[in-house]
Parts: sequence; C-alpha cells; structure tokens
Amino acid sequence: MIYQFRSKAGPDVIMLADLSQRIFDILGRPLEPRGILTVEQLPSLITTLETAILKDLEERSEAEDAGEKPKLADRLGQRAYPFLELLKQGKAKGEPVMWGV
Repeated sequence: MIYQFRSKAGPDVIMLADLSQRIFDILGRPLEPRGILTVEQLPSLITTLETAILKDLEERSEAEDAGEKPKLADRLGQRAYPFLELLKQGKAKGEPVMWGV
C-alpha cells in the first residue's frame, strides 16, 4: 500500500506502507487508512522523529565500529527526511498534515 501525505504547507510526500508503519511506530501512533496530524501535535512529533533518527545514526556508528556493515538503504534519516520536512513545513505555516483524503 502507498500513503500520500498532504499539507497546504508543502509538497505531497508519498511513502510505501513499510516506511509509513515504521515512522508511525516511532511516533507512537496507529497508522490508519485516513488521518490527520494537527498543528498542535507537530512539535512533539518532530522532536520524537528527530530523536529516533539520531539514535539510528548512533547505532549505525557503533555497528561500524564493531566491524559490521549496516545497510545504507535502510537509514532512517534518509528515508524519513521528506516526511520530517513536511512536518516542519506544516508547523512553520500552521497547517496540519493529512493522508487518505
């Protein structure tokens, strides 16, 4: 399944279900077929996602130090960047982020 996240604050972001589910698990929210992230929720969601990205980078660095080679294609920061930017744009312009509408 494909999710299309929309906001009047920025361009649409299209993500596959696996990445959408991973991000929503991090945010502690259920991924419904339709939904909205309100302007009031955006600051805490942005902080939560940024914290998870930093944690992912630290874990990757530790794995590399231990001689492991993490998959580059699975980097959370790279994969979640467009969605994070949409959240930031929504916060800056006072617009919610919606999907399935």
